[in-house]
Amino acid sequence: MVVAGNSLALNQGIQEEQVVPARYHQEFLTIVWEHIHLRTSLIPFIEHNDANRALMSSNMQHQAVPLSQSERCIVGIGLKHQTALDSGVSTIAKHEGKIIYTNPHKIILSSNGDTTISIPLVIYQCSNKNTCIHQKPQVSRGKCIKKGQILVGGAATIGGELALGKNILVAYMPWEGYNSEDVVLISERMVYEDIFTSFHIQKYEIKTHVTSQGPERIIKEIPHLEAHLLCNLDRNGVVMLGSWVETSDILVGKLTPQTANESSYAPEDRLLRAILGIQVSTAKETSLKLPIAGRGRVIDVRWIRKKGGSCYNSEMIRVYISQKREIKVGDKVARRYGNKGIISKILPGQDMPYLQDGTPD
Repeated sequence: MVVAGNSLALNQGIQEEQVVPARYHQEFLTIVWEHIHLRTSLIPFIEHNDANRALMSSNMQHQAVPLSQSERCIVGIGLKHQTALDSGVSTIAKHEGKIIYTNPHKIILSSNGDTTISIPLVIYQCSNKNTCIHQKPQVSRGKCIKKGQILVGGAATIGGELALGKNILVAYMPWEGYNSEDVVLISERMVYEDIFTSFHIQKYEIKTHVTSQGPERIIKEIPHLEAHLLCNLDRNGVVMLGSWVETSDILVGKLTPQTANESSYAPEDRLLRAILGIQVSTAKETSLKLPIAGRGRVIDVRWIRKKGGSCYNSEMIRVYISQKREIKVGDKVARRYGNKGIISKILPGQDMPYLQDGTPD
């Protein structure tokens, strides 16, 4: 056995009682998991993996998207529970007690008979990567719990353990040239059964300013726009909560005042000016519209105003839209050993290969 030379030892040559890494037959039998990154520690049998592929696998785990239907991995290590706990998406009980109330928004725990603890849950919030942060209670009303027990689970966790990806059947074989290089073919069953379906939250915002011609206004009545583009707006000109919006729909109606020449007036406006002498105000339509591929459900609207009594203070409106995204051509899939690929085609189930016992795709 060979020990590092900087290890402390007594004068008699006997080593002190401490745990130190040692080589036995030129190999380290055990390695403390803190020596490498947490994502790298989640790779089973990493000692048999290539270093470059291990680095690639760590990056792929960092880019993993939480799925709507999470699933535990079949082969894993003992860090799944600790990883899910340190991520902050799971909540454990700090005291023993009994659950007296639970709903999708909070959990109330009774501890020591007369002390109640309220635990709020995070519901449909946007992460830094535009994924959905959604916590679910893991306990029911009337259940007695112990200290350290899982109360709340979050995205990519099941039973307090990390759950990234899915356990699927994979075949390594050529298929008519469609899977050359790093290309992957999948069955359409993964789309229909929502196996790799995920939820994302997009944030759109708009601000109002005070221009030289006057302040910008948030308003519903916008001229020269079709009615179906304004059907989701409330009386204040902001999209209603729970509305389903499509591409090019108006999220926030806004008019910006501007000066215009006589030739830029509409024909009916020029008629009013010529006959009645009415000064027609001109304004440019600068509404917030939903961009391409942004269809979804409005889950939150926040109207932020600066403090002060003036009506000319700038305002900011944020609209959060939840999107359900299914796996499609162009998405990237990877395993925990660094082999990754891009989906090139989604095949019907009858065209997929099958095993000798008849197990399909």
